[in-house]
Amino acid sequence: MLRRWKGRRFRVDYPRRGRRGVLRWVPSWRQVLGLALSGFAALAALVGYVYATVHTSDVNAYARAEANVYYWADGTQMVSVGPVNRQNVPLSDIPASLQNAVIATENATFYSDPGFSVRGLARAVVNMARGQEVQGGSTITQQYVKNTYLTQEQSLDRKLRELCLSVKLSRSLSKQEILQGYLNTSWFGRNAYGVQAAAVAYYGMDAKDLDPSRSALLAALLKSGELYDPSLSEAHHRRAVERWSYVLDRQVELGYMSARERATYTVFPEPRPEAVSTSMSGQIGYLVDVADKYIKNRTGLTTEQLGRGGYRIRTTFDKQEVERLRTTVEEVRQRALDPARRIADREIEIGAASVRPGDGAVLALYGGSDATKHFANNADTAGVPVGTAFTPFVLAAALQHGAGSVDEASPALRRALVRGDNGLYRRLGADVGLEKVRDLAVGSGLLPLSMAPLEPSFAVGTSTPSAIRMAGAYATFAADGRQTDPYSVTAVSHLGRPLEGLERPEGRQALDAEVAREVSGALRDVAVDVMAPDAIRALPPVSAGRTGDRDRVPASWFVGYTGRLSTAVTVFRSRPGTEGLLPMTGVAGSTSDRADFLPLRVWSGYMTGSPASRAAGAE
Repeated sequence: MLRRWKGRRFRVDYPRRGRRGVLRWVPSWRQVLGLALSGFAALAALVGYVYATVHTSDVNAYARAEANVYYWADGTQMVSVGPVNRQNVPLSDIPASLQNAVIATENATFYSDPGFSVRGLARAVVNMARGQEVQGGSTITQQYVKNTYLTQEQSLDRKLRELCLSVKLSRSLSKQEILQGYLNTSWFGRNAYGVQAAAVAYYGMDAKDLDPSRSALLAALLKSGELYDPSLSEAHHRRAVERWSYVLDRQVELGYMSARERATYTVFPEPRPEAVSTSMSGQIGYLVDVADKYIKNRTGLTTEQLGRGGYRIRTTFDKQEVERLRTTVEEVRQRALDPARRIADREIEIGAASVRPGDGAVLALYGGSDATKHFANNADTAGVPVGTAFTPFVLAAALQHGAGSVDEASPALRRALVRGDNGLYRRLGADVGLEKVRDLAVGSGLLPLSMAPLEPSFAVGTSTPSAIRMAGAYATFAADGRQTDPYSVTAVSHLGRPLEGLERPEGRQALDAEVAREVSGALRDVAVDVMAPDAIRALPPVSAGRTGDRDRVPASWFVGYTGRLSTAVTVFRSRPGTEGLLPMTGVAGSTSDRADFLPLRVWSGYMTGSPASRAAGAE
């Protein structure tokens, strides 16, 4: 090779002159040194370029993604909804035992190292030279960088960017911030990202409640959730026990745990079996739908904002009550309906909801067979006329506005309510004024948008309120005229901060207490007339409204309450893609136009088995 240097030609003496044979190809020490310096300079330039071009603000979207977590009324987790099962928690909510277990087994020098491992980097270079995967002993900082900023690919380029980002993060974040980020982004198996999701997946509890023994198992899972989940096989269980024991011993070795404390952990903390993720199937999707609507109405959050995740949502739904209502509906369907033999039994829909009187909390609902298959929420639907289950509001308006005194007119009105005398209630609605009837129904809790036009048939139930709102409006009668809007969420937080606007709805007096008691008395007569004696005896005093033989609406309803629980049930027929409701004639073999006994059976079966309704007997 020839080069010019100040007008003279410069020759690189290679192959070397004056040497013979193989020695001609052996470089001199000057040449070796020059090549080494050149290589070092090139590597330094490359590292400098990568260091200058990587940014700690370039967090990948997947690392930011969190689920929205919904909780039952008792605080246990209902469902985690979102692309990633992760719920970030602050380091203060991660017990020291878990922090120590992770540091002891993953990166003992975490608090003193510069964010990267020289030995690990050297191992990566050697592996690259051998054509193997570029991997080495990464520090917690490096693993956090990989989780948060990079992909999981194995390449020298990715390893170099990991190194540079680790150095940058170590200079900009505290060790506590890095540890918190690592524990919130790591994968623990069972589709759980982060310690909070892992604690729920393996032990059904929050991370802050983990003891040192359970913490040791979660730390063991960081090595590989697929290899160390003890529930997967005997071999997995054996590996998990060995790794769990090592994590505890390692903490003793490094001074994070005393030998005496270690000696107390001799029994392996068996995690619960992996639960099959139901996600939004069954009733869960309907519950989430109602909760989301309530949150958006009360806080102004948009669907897009909720969809970004990170929200913790405490609902009013009682897990046992929801399951009891679901079971009851399915039993009634199975016993009464035969869609294979009767065409009228096909496309039957049932909706139901239970509300606590005087409070407004929605305790349970039934929205349909499966929220992932039947998308309309039958408990919160519009378009199902309520029929003569609406007439108690006509009676209340008449009593409230003096269309006949309570003493003189109410006996006849009560008898007409029991008989389902539509003609009398049409005339009564006209006498009191349909506007006043509508205003009282809305004041009791029905939504204005569900009110039908003020035509003569308005008084006998052409309006289309939801089961939730019917249960809530009847609850106004149960609460001596005090109305409280139904609510389904008690608290929401985002990134640890509570959202405003979710205070429980305040009650107000919607009608006179004497009027409400008079209506309840009339509805008690209805309940005694239509309910089976066994059901009447099993419950505290029941007041109820219903559709009847004289109704002409294509739906059947039964709405009733005890002192502590108001429940509405509706049955109708609809076909996806078809406007309006299908006729109910012949449903369940009935000769009537509606099969009004179906919602009554659901109501009675659910309420007689509900502790919430029976509790009223103590009052």
